[in-house]
Amino acid sequence: MALSIQHAEMHIPYGDIVMQGALWLPADHRGVVVFANGSTRHRLKPPYDYVGSVLHNARLGTLWLDLVTAEEQRACQPRPGIAILAERLGAACDWLHVNDATSELPIALFGSGYGAAAALQLAVLRRGCICAIVLRGGRPDLASQTLAQVVAPTLLIVGGLDDGVLDVNRHAYAALQCKKRLEIIPGATHAFDEPGSMEVVARLARGWFLQHTHFTLM
Repeated sequence: MALSIQHAEMHIPYGDIVMQGALWLPADHRGVVVFANGSTRHRLKPPYDYVGSVLHNARLGTLWLDLVTAEEQRACQPRPGIAILAERLGAACDWLHVNDATSELPIALFGSGYGAAAALQLAVLRRGCICAIVLRGGRPDLASQTLAQVVAPTLLIVGGLDDGVLDVNRHAYAALQCKKRLEIIPGATHAFDEPGSMEVVARLARGWFLQHTHFTLM
């Protein structure tokens, strides 16, 4: 039987911008995973929709969020700093807390690229409010000063051929004092577009969220 999923495009105001996102809630959802991207390129596009489908089948809702607006992507100016991205991510979590369908749900974070650093900073700012974190090909070095303060269980996933990012994730793993794990996927590059790579990412993320939060399957 096909999984019943509610879907809605979201427009979340923060300051003088409106963040674009998409909320997917499977029937009997047990929590929400917020996907934090540092660009507008990945939201709901293959193979990222595969990761979402794996989480939906585990009855985890997903909020896919563009932390950087399309205008900011096109503008010839520096991208917003990590602190600003973390504030925007926090605004999205606040929105989930006041939304009728999600107000009572635990929240976890899935960050990639610059969004990974924003997720780590937010986890420190909202200590106790974030259940778990998964970082895929992230830049945790951009949040290096806060790594030792993270308390949420954190999984770092890196491609074995993503040399520069692999090094910074190894250093970040050493700096983290929380429950942590570093998974290196052999043969995978930064995009994880090699056959089977994103499937491994999805399986690892699902397992981490279910193991280290109270997103419990009934």
